[in-house]
Amino acid sequence: MQRHTCDCLCKHSALQVFQCIQFMNKKYFSIAAVPLAVAATLLTNISQSLAGLPPLIPRQILFGNPERTNPQLSPDGKYLTYIAPDKNNVLQVWIRTVGKNDDRVLTADQKRGIRSYFWTYNGEQLIYLQDTDGDENYHFYAVNVKSNQVRDLTPYKGVKAQMIALDPNFPNEMLVGMNIKDPRKHDAYRIDLKTGTAKLELENSVNVTESVADPQLKIRASVATTPDGGSTLSVRETTNQPWKIVRKWGPDDQGGTVGFSADGKTLYITGSHNANATRVLALNLATGKESVIAQDPQYDQGGMFIHPTKRQIQAVAFYKDKLEWQVLDKSIAPDFQAISKVRRGEFSVVDRDLADKTWLVSYNNDDGPTYYYTYDRTSKQSKLLFSNQPKLEGLQLAQMKPISYKSRDALTIHGYLTTPVGIPAKNLPTVLLVHGGPWVRDTWGYDSQAQWLANRGYAVLQVNYRGSTGYGKKFLNAGNREWAGKMHNDLIDGVNWIVQQGIADRKKVAIMGGSYGGYATLVGLTFTPDVFAAGVDIVGPSNLLTLLKSIPPYWESGRAEFYNRVGNLEKEPDFLKSRSPLFFVDRIKAPLLIAQGANDPRVKQAESEQIVAAMRKANKPVEYILYTDEGHGFARPQNRLHFFAKAEEFLAKYLGGRVEPIGDIPGNSGVVK
Repeated sequence: MQRHTCDCLCKHSALQVFQCIQFMNKKYFSIAAVPLAVAATLLTNISQSLAGLPPLIPRQILFGNPERTNPQLSPDGKYLTYIAPDKNNVLQVWIRTVGKNDDRVLTADQKRGIRSYFWTYNGEQLIYLQDTDGDENYHFYAVNVKSNQVRDLTPYKGVKAQMIALDPNFPNEMLVGMNIKDPRKHDAYRIDLKTGTAKLELENSVNVTESVADPQLKIRASVATTPDGGSTLSVRETTNQPWKIVRKWGPDDQGGTVGFSADGKTLYITGSHNANATRVLALNLATGKESVIAQDPQYDQGGMFIHPTKRQIQAVAFYKDKLEWQVLDKSIAPDFQAISKVRRGEFSVVDRDLADKTWLVSYNNDDGPTYYYTYDRTSKQSKLLFSNQPKLEGLQLAQMKPISYKSRDALTIHGYLTTPVGIPAKNLPTVLLVHGGPWVRDTWGYDSQAQWLANRGYAVLQVNYRGSTGYGKKFLNAGNREWAGKMHNDLIDGVNWIVQQGIADRKKVAIMGGSYGGYATLVGLTFTPDVFAAGVDIVGPSNLLTLLKSIPPYWESGRAEFYNRVGNLEKEPDFLKSRSPLFFVDRIKAPLLIAQGANDPRVKQAESEQIVAAMRKANKPVEYILYTDEGHGFARPQNRLHFFAKAEEFLAKYLGGRVEPIGDIPGNSGVVK
């Protein structure tokens, strides 16, 4: 079974493709063209309306690197590792001996910082992932925890490595997917962790997107895409026997694998077939019979807690307004009860040792940092390790409240509302903050962008529009072919809802988002030009035709799914054009800020530059920033700080919120074009 590689609870489906990585000093807004008396009145009104706000929270606290995060235990429980900045403020993996204060930096990344890593089962190595300036061609680097020696296990130029499996019974081996032979497909390789040698294990001949190893570290199950946008699940009894298709999912169903049981006779899967929401199922490989392990009538499963050696699914998460757990294994019920009482907030077990005696538990809240604890199963006692951002402690942070409303065609739309601390939630300038994906969802909890905007005086509305995952397949499929259609209507209905509640000033609503959220921003300003006062687009596509023509090669297996959910490039160019903001630039009335990563493999630089050129040709107000060493989102803290400083200044100019002076941000690669 694969060890945790991050704090993320959910196992995202293949649908998660455009999710964004987490992203002149004028006091309030430009008054250049406003008569002095009017300007003075406006500034006075703004100052009075924001007077009750708490002090400005520095962007460095909100968008800088965490102090410590992503703790993990070595399989033998001897070491604790975590991610923290080094003396140059580059994120590295740090290590300490459990029970001692001998913390030391283990890795030596020079620029981008490490965000994802995991332990191997030999107790001597951990592996971290790194790409080059955001190109997403991730390599796996093995680090010896005693010597600090680093070895690139996947040293192939232009190749993207993907984890398949580790197993405690085979501590010196790892199965990895790499697209060495064909950039469109990942073949499976067995890597010797001692020598670093890689041997081809299984060639990908049928658009395989998931490969699953059994307890003997042999690939015996796989999921492959089909020409209609669906997928098939295949299994084989041994590696010498032929594959057999045991389950088909149509283009409107979701399905995937979890792993084999300890005896190799049961395959745990997820699927929305024969139900509305994705369930967790046990497939008996001898009989072909499926039995339900966990389900909810409305909400998809959102993560699992699996025993590290017994391969038993012990608990399943369902994300509703907030995280809820279904405990399946009675032996851990007292543990879940004990850790639920340690502190308020959503809890998740982020790691544990192989002996299953020590757990690492995270606690997530909407108005403070994430706290990490060690939990001793014998004594049922918890001990604080650290919080990821201690500087947030004691600040006046806003609460995120779950909300819902009816769309114009009577769908229930869920979302979250964050309003400023210290002032009434009435007639506020507002930012509609649109999530990427689009096939993911917003969740409750601390959100640096929401806190930043609320602290500057804005109400923040986050909408899980149709097409968002987590709410069952009916809601997901309601977004099919509705880019710039009903998906956008849901956002506009959200704006109308927050105005009708008296919270938002209709004349001061901006739209902002990354990836699909950036596309939604462009749609907002072109398809509904009278709704928004301003827009902020981060790595958003402007033309669905060029977007689909330029998808990365390793997404080729998912092209049919794109065609089903967005539109068919070969057969429906006119339809795709009709949903592309680039061709409606003449409608734009509100100013736009666009930010782009030069190395983005998902939404190419051209997507931003073509709409910037069109707007400038049409004399439309646009500002454009290109980050030369970033990809699909801004990983380097210098670039994040630079972008959010520019966005803060931009929003204040057109909505009237507060501004922290931009100051000097050395080391950022932002080029204002």
